[in-house]
Amino acid sequence: MLNKSNILRLGALGLALFAGACTGDTKYTYPQPVPGSDRQYAPPELLNQSSLFGGDGLNFGNSRRTEDQGTGIGVNALLWRATLDTISFMPIVSADPFGGVIITDWFTPTETPTERLKLNIFILGRELRADGVRVSVFRQRQEGSNWVDAAVDPQSPVNIENAILVRARQIRTAGR
Repeated sequence: MLNKSNILRLGALGLALFAGACTGDTKYTYPQPVPGSDRQYAPPELLNQSSLFGGDGLNFGNSRRTEDQGTGIGVNALLWRATLDTISFMPIVSADPFGGVIITDWFTPTETPTERLKLNIFILGRELRADGVRVSVFRQRQEGSNWVDAAVDPQSPVNIENAILVRARQIRTAGR
């Protein structure tokens, strides 16, 4: 019969068998101190590298850094930076530079405390193009103690996309 004490014994036996199976002639490589520092440690294979990912950095496939494309990620670096600059007043829930997705949390403007907005922004490619960014705007109004979905002006996403594109061009011009 399985009672509480038998279940505990079986669990202890399983744990002992598992721990016994893990022993062996495993050779461990312990981190070594980084030269010139007594507090930082690194695995021996990384001590002679100039970068964590080697001399060329982190690249995917044949991607290389170019002026408008960024550093081996799938989205345009100028559009990415411009998007973050443009929506810097909003709290960000998620930002994925590899997939080009930025999701904000709800933001309540001080001028309209009974309204809140949320943005989902997608950077679609590696080129600085007008169709390289898509914005989805969500709006809610407060009715009593509940938030209710409200209509969004169809021009709002276009205005935000245009602001991002203008900022990306400013960044590109400032970098030259």
